[in-house]
Amino acid sequence: MNIFQQFQRTIIKNYLFGSIIAVFGVGSVFIFQTLSLKESEFFAMGGILSLSILTMFGFEFLVYQKHIRPIKLVYQKQDGTIELNLLLTAYQQAERFPLLTVKRIMLPHFLGLALPSTLLTVFFIRTDSLSLPYSYILYAWCGAFLVAILHALIEFFLTFKACHRLQEDLIRRMIETYGMDPTTQSALFISLKRKILAASLFLALFPILLFSLASQIRLSIEDSTLLVDYWKWAGILILIITLLAFFGAVLIFKSIEEPVKELVAHFEKVEAGNVATVTNTYTDEFSHLFSGFNHMVEAINLRDRKNQQLLDQFFAVVAGTLDARDPYTAGHSKRVAEYSILIAKQCKWSVQEIDLLNKSALLHDIGKIGIRDDVLLKEGKLTDEEFDQIKRHPVIGEEIVKGVQLTEELLPILPGIKHHHERMDGLGYPDRLIGMEIPIFGRLIAVADAFDAMTSDRPYRKGMPYEKAFSILKEGKGTQWDEQFVDAFLKGMVADSGSIKQTG
Repeated sequence: MNIFQQFQRTIIKNYLFGSIIAVFGVGSVFIFQTLSLKESEFFAMGGILSLSILTMFGFEFLVYQKHIRPIKLVYQKQDGTIELNLLLTAYQQAERFPLLTVKRIMLPHFLGLALPSTLLTVFFIRTDSLSLPYSYILYAWCGAFLVAILHALIEFFLTFKACHRLQEDLIRRMIETYGMDPTTQSALFISLKRKILAASLFLALFPILLFSLASQIRLSIEDSTLLVDYWKWAGILILIITLLAFFGAVLIFKSIEEPVKELVAHFEKVEAGNVATVTNTYTDEFSHLFSGFNHMVEAINLRDRKNQQLLDQFFAVVAGTLDARDPYTAGHSKRVAEYSILIAKQCKWSVQEIDLLNKSALLHDIGKIGIRDDVLLKEGKLTDEEFDQIKRHPVIGEEIVKGVQLTEELLPILPGIKHHHERMDGLGYPDRLIGMEIPIFGRLIAVADAFDAMTSDRPYRKGMPYEKAFSILKEGKGTQWDEQFVDAFLKGMVADSGSIKQTG
């Protein structure tokens, strides 16, 4: 049995269940227990109801066939790919099916029962088969209308539940066949507030309205003079019950709406990057939802920590692999990253900015992977052509890292890789940027890179003392390096002189 057949069987079961409760249960009891009928009139009324019910089923079946047709077309088609429009129409019809069920109950169902009953009742009254006043026909319409609303309410909620599996199957088919999720195009929205208010108000008023109608009929039989006093009492009672029902429905809705809104707000914070657990103060079913939310947040945080650790290790491994090509520059990238962090901390950068700076500094020389060993590892002085090749490494580095398809959060590391050899006076490379045109990561890493290059040993020279390197940095402030970052570096090195030792 496929999903569509299961859906139809469920709809039929739900319809029979709702009809037994509303029509055969409440409606029949209301008629036969309220009216005082003779035996012959009892059979006449039974005949009226039987014929009216058959007419009602006939009209309703025709309308149901019209409503189910767009969905049926999808599941009847066995060969080939089902057209997108056909699938979309079927999904939208399944989505609207609870509302269509209400329309069927309130139109062909209600009118299919009420109109034939009215005509047959008039006929039997005129032929003296029923000794009832014509005013009872109006009472019957009121009772039938109340019963129809009860039936429609039952059917709406039962159909709403039955449609879920059908909608899931149609969504799956559209995603698998066309890569399209129809829920993104859905315009139907039935608020929980409206459903709760409507259901609560009607269920509170239905018994008293039906009782009042039955009392109206009984009193009109016994003593019509009591009707005025009765409706003064009944009217006040119905008003009080309506107000109480409305207030109670609002309270019930608020008790559901507030935790739902709170959860939605927390999910929006998670979407915005604020992944934090919430305090669970609920003792009902919402307690499980909030506990589940907290478990989700903890899992996200754990995953993010593991991803961050893996990412940090990846950057460190790449930097270490690069430095391993040249034994004389081993540890250069790591030291440049440490110096860069030192400067950033002196400048009061945020944790997020420092983390990105660290990654950029670790990979600032990754472009040297694209430089030939005979040039990169040459011990003597480079020729102009060889130096031009070396000067290509920032651009190569940016292209390499771009090829990794960085996330949006990691894109800021690229300018530091490409522009750490620019000079404030515009004589640097690769783009000969001037002053503040140079991205901030490039200006900062340039100071850290220059200092480590000056103080590290090379095959052709010994690394210079820190004091001399400090002096060169001071002399180059504003021309080669950013004055702010040079001052911050010097200040940080004085404060942290014991933690970073000169190599060599």
